Amino acid sequence: MAKDQLQVLNALDVAKTQWYHFTAIVIAGMGFFTDAYDLFCISLVTNLLGRIYYHKEGAATPGTLPSNVSAAVNGVAFCGTLTGQLFFGWLGDKMGRKRVYGLTLLIMVICSVASGLSFGRDPKSVMATLCFFRFWLGFGIGGDYPLSATIMSEYANKKTRGAFIAAVFAMQGFGILAGGMVAIIVSSSFKAKYPAPTYEMDANGSTVPEADYVWRIILMFGALPALLTYYWRMKMPETARYTALVAKNAKQAAADMSKVLQVDLEAEQGKLEQNKESDFGLFTTQFLHRHGLHLLGTTSTWFLLDIAFYSQNLFQKDIFSAIGWIPKAKTMNALEEVYRIARAQTLIALCSTVPGYWFTVTLIDKMGRFKIQLMGFFFMTVFMFALAIPYHHWTLPDNRIGFVIMYSLTFFFANFGPNATTFVVPAEIFPARLRSTCHGISAASGKAGAIVGAFGFLYAADGIGVKKTLIILGFINFLGMLFTFLVPESKGKSLEEISGEAEQEHGTETQSGQHIY
Repeated sequence: MAKDQLQVLNALDVAKTQWYHFTAIVIAGMGFFTDAYDLFCISLVTNLLGRIYYHKEGAATPGTLPSNVSAAVNGVAFCGTLTGQLFFGWLGDKMGRKRVYGLTLLIMVICSVASGLSFGRDPKSVMATLCFFRFWLGFGIGGDYPLSATIMSEYANKKTRGAFIAAVFAMQGFGILAGGMVAIIVSSSFKAKYPAPTYEMDANGSTVPEADYVWRIILMFGALPALLTYYWRMKMPETARYTALVAKNAKQAAADMSKVLQVDLEAEQGKLEQNKESDFGLFTTQFLHRHGLHLLGTTSTWFLLDIAFYSQNLFQKDIFSAIGWIPKAKTMNALEEVYRIARAQTLIALCSTVPGYWFTVTLIDKMGRFKIQLMGFFFMTVFMFALAIPYHHWTLPDNRIGFVIMYSLTFFFANFGPNATTFVVPAEIFPARLRSTCHGISAASGKAGAIVGAFGFLYAADGIGVKKTLIILGFINFLGMLFTFLVPESKGKSLEEISGEAEQEHGTETQSGQHIY
């Protein structure tokens, strides 16, 4: 580590875990709680939307969303997220992390409520307004990715930085869990208040008029946790690394962190004047030379992971139906179907998704990011092939529980693996002035993968069947394992050491940022 590193940055690196670390995790984490809730709760209500708005008189089975509408409703938020990640990632480096941090939350709150208020009585207008508001909801969610990761990495100490960033991301698990639980509570309450026959017994009577409130309440609830943390986001000071290394205001950085750390810190403005010539941009040969392979590593692994992860998650209910875990739609009424789908998703979240995240939080600073990511991709590949190759075996009634266990394990190793590490690493390995932008690019690449998963899986499963689709996903996970070798290990090092900024202060051109395994 550079001996003449700014005192304020060194103080953050060596600080013991304190109360402000936990408040930062909660403030940043509640954004991710909302993100996961909003992105995943739509899959709980798509069948209900089909029953309400696409019911056909005399049809043997309940109404379902047409393929193109289903793809739009499920995927449009991802398009917004991708745009938001790129835009707010860039803005976070230009204007500062804190200045745009509250804006993302406000967009999320307004659009969560608005998507539940989607207006119109005919299917086309309801779906059009729902898709419009979910695009902008995604835009706000997208901004939360680079900003939350960067803020947490810049606040954390080097010893437990991985755990803190992973803990922010792990709030996603609770968001998915909350989505399922809210859907269970709302659907069971309405079911008790408004009993209805099954679709087989009475097609029209099986969907009570009040069911239209159910999906709206479930979608709107996502605004609540985000709203509760808005005030605290506005109170957070700008990160010292942005203020000192990007805005070049060491005095303000020292003043802000003196309050946070409750110690006296020197401004040391003189040290910042020494290395102004080394501020290379994103589209320069210097960046390509130092960080080009790193950016390829973070973007490719996140892209490949999200194809597999989101196609699995969004279409859980289809897989559960295929193996008979959720009864045939015509044997249930509309609210019973929401309840069953939500119950299955909550069980998966409780047994595999949430524990996987927290295994990463516990072990990331012991095992390192590289090992966890490699291991996660390896086991995801193994379990995906184990599900796909003897697929017929798993569909037999006696083997259904085994299928669910195997399916849960792929989720467990996604979360105790690349789903967490692909979020953590881009927030650590790039220079402060490009950190938010590069994280945004990496995350946007991931969301491009999610779009391929959300749209591609829908048509692949219809066209080539679940078995072949699972085999393709197995190969995608294997590719993710190979691209992991481009990603450097950042465990236990300061951010300036990893990114090469520490060497730049001395004017040396060592390759410390190149491969840190």
